[in-house]
Amino acid sequence: MNTKITFDIGDITKLDVDCIVNAANKSLLGGGGVDGAIHRAAGPDLLAECRTLHGCNTGEAKITKGYRLKARYVIHTVGPIYSGKSSDKQDLRNCYYNSLELAKANDIHRIAFPAISTGVYGYPAYEAAEIALTTIQEWLQENENYSMQVIMSCFSESMYKVYMDVLANKG
Repeated sequence: MNTKITFDIGDITKLDVDCIVNAANKSLLGGGGVDGAIHRAAGPDLLAECRTLHGCNTGEAKITKGYRLKARYVIHTVGPIYSGKSSDKQDLRNCYYNSLELAKANDIHRIAFPAISTGVYGYPAYEAAEIALTTIQEWLQENENYSMQVIMSCFSESMYKVYMDVLANKG
């Protein structure tokens, strides 16, 4: 794996990075899990700005300011609700790829991702981790002249272990 990918166990809202990625719902108006945590930590101005974005489709990404977060920006992306269809993989891949493209367009060089769609959206953790790491590695290779550090923010030890197992199997 590319050494530009690191791992953190803890609260994504506390990370001192240029941008954190929000695993949002289509409304972008807050919800549970990481989405709710980001909205609570950023404060009401984030919700106000999200209202002006008029939602987001699955696999797409939109950017806002970070407000009360350490991160200057939040990229909101909508992961797929797991159905087992082949489109799930492409939608999840698009979340990571489009978020990285949007980050580059906004001169962002340190970005943190949660495990998109692995919570209430039900995406199997190992499969989601494989898609995430492969997509990020491919993007970094395609953009080798752009300095980007990617942090995979793991809310739990168990998600960190999933990423480590996926990396070991890629070896």
